[in-house]
Amino acid sequence: MASLDRVKVLVLGDSGVGKSSLVHLLCQNQVLGNPSWTVGCSVDVRVQDYKEGTPEEKTYYIELWDVGGSVGSASSIKSTRAVFYNSVNGIMLVHDLTNKKSSQNLYRWSLEALNKDSSPTGVIVSNGDYDREQFAENPVPLLLIGTKFDQIPENKRNEVLTRTAFLSEDFNAEEINLDCTNPRYLAAGTSNAVKLSRFFDKVRNPQLSTVTCSVSAEIVMFVVWLYCGEQKP
Repeated sequence: MASLDRVKVLVLGDSGVGKSSLVHLLCQNQVLGNPSWTVGCSVDVRVQDYKEGTPEEKTYYIELWDVGGSVGSASSIKSTRAVFYNSVNGIMLVHDLTNKKSSQNLYRWSLEALNKDSSPTGVIVSNGDYDREQFAENPVPLLLIGTKFDQIPENKRNEVLTRTAFLSEDFNAEEINLDCTNPRYLAAGTSNAVKLSRFFDKVRNPQLSTVTCSVSAEIVMFVVWLYCGEQKP
């Protein structure tokens, strides 16, 4: 049997926003019963059909790289994470809808992964002042994912969704809001499922360039093994 194509998608965001639960849901189609903190990076695989239902349909693998969510400014943390950012085909930016700070930190995460952060000690958001042109020419597809939607009080939802709409504009990316403990948010035919499939099609599109580096896959996986050998509760 012919080998399947493989692409790499980073899953970035602060600790505790639900990245591991999201990745488990996407790859295993199951709710993660007892999530733990990710140390370093954890990799899971999803099988996806490119342009499903068309003559161009093709099955391929998506590697979802769940990167540990510490946002400390220590250079050692960032230099260790940097090896996970090689040969990227797409990025999922994950934030907790009940935690505004986790939304603001997505700017830092995205710039760190794309090697565009010239100021490593600060978040680039200040009173809504943000240069959207930084992502206008970005060739790497982005998807914005808000978690813990079920935990937003009914009387606060409009306010929160308005805020996330501005994030979507800034990153020039579609947004998905969900509860990772409820698979129905990604059920076939829902708007979330359509957006997710559209994002993965962009990731798979061979005409989109990728952020590449000469570091070999063997070295990357060795660092993953070395740095991610344990998880803390």
